[in-house]
Amino acid sequence: MAATKTQAKAPARSRDQRMEALKRANDIRVKRAQLKKDLKVGRARIDKILNNPPEYVATAKVFDMLMAVPKFGRVKAARFLNQARISQSKTVGGLSDRQRTELIGLFHR
Repeated sequence: MAATKTQAKAPARSRDQRMEALKRANDIRVKRAQLKKDLKVGRARIDKILNNPPEYVATAKVFDMLMAVPKFGRVKAARFLNQARISQSKTVGGLSDRQRTELIGLFHR
């Protein structure tokens, strides 16, 4: 006799709650895309963003933000993160004070 496994279900959400969540997620994507464009053309600075990140950047990967900086590719972004001892999967909001300070310091060298 095989034991049946119960699967945890997320609580049911109303259509309005789902639509609101989709709207918030889309707003965040649009703001991040604009920020990446601003980084690419020099209207925004990565050190300022890392030092005081806007709310919509908190869940973004640090690696992805570095990739938006001019003259940064996968190799250079990975090297910066390795030097600061930061995982490539770390989010901007999840950076410790030490990691944040060390990463910003690498830009000022």
